Amino acid sequence: PPYSNEELEKIKEYTCAGVVNRVTRKEAKVYESENPKYNVVLWDFGTKENIIRCLTQRGCNVTVVPADTKAEEIKSLNPDGIMLSNGPGDPQENKGVIEELKKVCEYKIPIFGICLGHQLLALSQGAETEKLKYGHRGANQPVKDLRCGRVYISAQNHGYAVVDSSLPEHGKLSFINMNDGSCEGVKYTKFPAFSVQFHPEACAGPLDTMWLFDDFIKLIEENK
Repeated sequence: PPYSNEELEKIKEYTCAGVVNRVTRKEAKVYESENPKYNVVLWDFGTKENIIRCLTQRGCNVTVVPADTKAEEIKSLNPDGIMLSNGPGDPQENKGVIEELKKVCEYKIPIFGICLGHQLLALSQGAETEKLKYGHRGANQPVKDLRCGRVYISAQNHGYAVVDSSLPEHGKLSFINMNDGSCEGVKYTKFPAFSVQFHPEACAGPLDTMWLFDDFIKLIEENK
């Protein structure tokens, strides 16, 4: 065979180290809305610009902060809501972020997590993540909203997933992938937060789940 069993195991265990630190911004930056109503902190693990656009279009002044920002620093910005961005790599590698995020959840500030942010939020609450045998890539991944049974088409690009059976009692599975049944979303009941594995802001991707940003605004309004 072209590869030995040992070589195949090394390929299987392949991971990229320190990738969030390479893509996060190094200093905080504020993006202002033309019609500001809310202040949102966007925790940058490799954020896409369209997340910022989706927030500013909904009346949010957005303060984008680096991945290594401490919980106390985020609290000092007095945010109405906190956005956890997408990003690359193995979520379990970001132990410092997970510890700070655990503290942030105790502030009971509304949180919305996307992709890596979704995974980090789950890890901060004691859940587990796993490497998928086949990663989810592309703009045509079907996901099912378990609240109403509707299926949406989503854009995804990830190789890890939250293990739904490991979710805490206060973490409720909200979306599943229709291809492999894996976790695609979680709603938390102990504090105001929800997260999704897919990209609702996807540009150039389907717009099916853009309403999740509206749900985030509603969550902010309910907790002001």
